[in-house]
Amino acid sequence: MPQQLCLNLPRFSQLFQIPVIKFPLFILSSVAAMLSGSLATTRKISTWPPFSRRIKQTENEIVQMFRLPNSREEKLSFPMEGGCDSRNGHNARILDERFIRILKIFKWGPDAEKALEVLKMKVNARLVREVLKVDVEVNVKIQFFKWAGKRRNFEHDSTTYMALIRCLDEHGFTGELWKTIQDMIKSSCPIGPADLSEIVKILGKAKMVNKALSVFYHENGLQPTEKIYTTLMGIYFKSGKVDEALGLVLEMRTQRCSPTVFTYTELIRGLGKSGRVDDAYSVYKNMLKDSCRPDVVLMNNLINILGRSNRLKDAIKLFEDMKLLDCTPNVVTYNTIIKSLFDARAPPSEASLWLERMKKEGVVPSSFTYSILIDGFCKTNQLEKALLLLEEMDEKGFPPCPAAYCSLINSLGKAKRYEAANELFQELKENCGRSSARVYAVMIKHFGKCGRLNEAINLFNEMKKLGCAPDVYAYNALMSGMVRVDMMDEALSLFRAMEEHGCTPDVNSHNIILNGLARTGGPKRAMEMLNKMKASATNKPDAVSYNTVLGCLSRAEEQKRRRKEKDPFVF
Repeated sequence: MPQQLCLNLPRFSQLFQIPVIKFPLFILSSVAAMLSGSLATTRKISTWPPFSRRIKQTENEIVQMFRLPNSREEKLSFPMEGGCDSRNGHNARILDERFIRILKIFKWGPDAEKALEVLKMKVNARLVREVLKVDVEVNVKIQFFKWAGKRRNFEHDSTTYMALIRCLDEHGFTGELWKTIQDMIKSSCPIGPADLSEIVKILGKAKMVNKALSVFYHENGLQPTEKIYTTLMGIYFKSGKVDEALGLVLEMRTQRCSPTVFTYTELIRGLGKSGRVDDAYSVYKNMLKDSCRPDVVLMNNLINILGRSNRLKDAIKLFEDMKLLDCTPNVVTYNTIIKSLFDARAPPSEASLWLERMKKEGVVPSSFTYSILIDGFCKTNQLEKALLLLEEMDEKGFPPCPAAYCSLINSLGKAKRYEAANELFQELKENCGRSSARVYAVMIKHFGKCGRLNEAINLFNEMKKLGCAPDVYAYNALMSGMVRVDMMDEALSLFRAMEEHGCTPDVNSHNIILNGLARTGGPKRAMEMLNKMKASATNKPDAVSYNTVLGCLSRAEEQKRRRKEKDPFVF
């Protein structure tokens, strides 16, 4: 080692008024590398004993590495013009960053506790909420929360409890979630109606209905609110407990808690999803009798329920009643009516009239409006109108809608306009950077139908290369194309690959393979596949399956009959 490096570190530090600090080995090694690099370019790694020997450090000394300098040290070490105010936001930000670094390195334990003391961070509700927002492991947050709760002169309040509850809900820690809620209820922390409503909603979402109810009734010393009752109704409806949800309406009235428009909306939505359309409509009528004015969200829900139930006239009448109720239709209302028209197989011209009416009323069509119209026109063989609407979407600056492109590509393929379909597919990829699995599946299907199997295979491989995982529709489309050209070995290999890649075959997947075996393998292999489907728990044979096998048996019998006619001695 050159003589210049043989410095007495204590004398060196005294000369320049630098305090002696025990640095970790990795820092000393870096300094040594820089010094040795400047003095001897041929040697990259220093072997000087003070730099190559590990310095023992206590836990406290490690924590001291994160200590912020005091104002005197700051002025000595980092002199700045105009001085430095240690109370400014910059230092507070550094403090937070250092503490976050400590949490990420040491998790939560004695080291992190000592660091908290060194950094002189006061434990209060704000600190707890901020730590719960930090991007560290959930277990670290739980341990910190419990430690903070045991501190002298600190007690968790509703804001800290709710912050942890939301965090646990977000990460799916249902066991710890319920335990925290119980701790909150047992504590002296007051729970307001808004927090109670959120807790009930979170428990309902986690499918802990009974626990949600126990929380509600335990805390029912509070004045019940319509928001809490409405939340419970939603939980009951999602659990399929319709009668219990309706029972809450009676309980509300007993408690002199009047239903609001939000309560009625939840009732109508829940009854509609349960198929009780007449009951949903009756709730609306009773609402009007109770002098509760509906809003646009409620009306949109009811129009949607009526439209899906093929009660188009009632849906349109409800739309016309909106003006009388001083409830202005919005873009969702018009979209719902237009979709209901197509679902009811009304003439496409009626949908066009509603689009014009929408524009006349000053309601701007959304990309979803155009998507509904394009899909509807494609299904009613109004392909040119659909293409014109796609151009209109582009002119108005709407981003490409994969659903609209999918409908058009499929319709062009059905019309055997394969080049036009491929052109739209390429356009979608150029504008979006990539396409959805469903659009790929449609294009693969039509390439397979027109005999361009190599292009279909290339598209399938392209999907995987771009990170767009093929779904069951993409697999089925390619298998169907392979079966069409009697590539049964390849189709069977792809069928097995589906399960290996986590894509569960559906009944259509089995029927495609069954069809191929019936065509190329004869009745024996077709029957084996049918029996396999019968034994399946999820993919039982359907009418297509049986018709395929019957057709195969019929063809085999016909071939046998013809051979017998040619040679009477054939049995």
